[in-house]
Amino acid sequence: MHLSTATLTGLRTEAAAQLPQVVALRHALHRTPELGLQLPATQRLVLDALAPLDLEISTGSALTSVVAVLRGARPGPAVLLRGDMDGLPVTEDTGEEFTSQNVGVMHACGHDLHTSGLVGAARLLAARREQIAGSVVFMFQPGEEGDGGAELMIAEGVLDAAGERVVAGYGLHVMSSLLPAGAVISRPGPMLAAADSARITVHGRGGHGSMPHLAADPVPVAASIVLALQQMVTREFDVFDPVVVTVGHLQAGTVNNVIPSQALVEVTLRSFSAEGRAKLAAGVRRVAEHIALAHAMTATVEYEPGYPVTVNTAVEVDRTADVTAGLFGERAFALAPSPIPGAEDFSYVLEQVPGAFFGLGATPDDVDPATAPYNHSAQARYADRALAVGPAVLAGLALDRLAQEEPV
Repeated sequence: MHLSTATLTGLRTEAAAQLPQVVALRHALHRTPELGLQLPATQRLVLDALAPLDLEISTGSALTSVVAVLRGARPGPAVLLRGDMDGLPVTEDTGEEFTSQNVGVMHACGHDLHTSGLVGAARLLAARREQIAGSVVFMFQPGEEGDGGAELMIAEGVLDAAGERVVAGYGLHVMSSLLPAGAVISRPGPMLAAADSARITVHGRGGHGSMPHLAADPVPVAASIVLALQQMVTREFDVFDPVVVTVGHLQAGTVNNVIPSQALVEVTLRSFSAEGRAKLAAGVRRVAEHIALAHAMTATVEYEPGYPVTVNTAVEVDRTADVTAGLFGERAFALAPSPIPGAEDFSYVLEQVPGAFFGLGATPDDVDPATAPYNHSAQARYADRALAVGPAVLAGLALDRLAQEEPV
């Protein structure tokens, strides 16, 4: 690590001192969540919060993103810090005093903490402009929840916003359970899964339920496909490069005595390597089409690629561990024993540049992390005090990576 004890102490102290200000922004964001790529109220809150910091600020064209560039006192490379801003179509049921005022929309995944935390990191770094050799790009991103906002921001130039390609990118995700507030986890290699989906339609021939021999019943064929997909996972994929296949929607027919002409199977697919992802896509298609053919029917497979695998760079995970331990002690960081099956579009950033994505515990102190509602739940609550940790770690990562380029 390239940061002095004095620098680490200063970051930790100032992150704690600014906590009330960051929490106030988090609560304002939580009250007014928005969905998708267009978040005008959220964008306005971010722009107002960044206004005093003397940053180079631009906004997106295809989405209401905010990109802010901090120029250090001396020339050097650029690094990127990211916070996503969108909510979820969930009706809040937390009882928080700052509960969502937008009915049917909630920051159930903690993106309000990501956004306010990134503002907090920007404040910490702006106060240290004189010691920075290089630039920091702050990426405030809409549309993480399925809309691919990171990919759109990359297309609009966020990775080159400082005038050259960033040399590293860092992001975090808060967790409303599993980890105590303030704990940090990450791992080298795959951190989060690729998430794809498939819509399988079995085409049969409808008829009377009493005379199946005069029809071509797609229902048992669909059932066979569901079971064969599970068998494919256990027989064809390496247990050390796992995949997950979950049928979440199965639909056929309207009444019990009519054989339908079609059956629908909808599947979510998770994988942890590019090779596993490609093999899974081919396998789903093969299983569906050939089982249908074995029963003299056909199946069409509409395969929808989602976010790719989120892959961390080993040296940047080591940096995350060192910075976190330097700020908050050795027990503040732990290596995740395995990847998390959720997916993230920060994966698009990490496909382009080295970096690290880490989890930040935000379980409220009044609940057990083992039983607290998890992210996306209508009851998911997040501890404000995690906002004394996330901004300090993000700022520390930026300072440490830029200090790496300084002459000895």
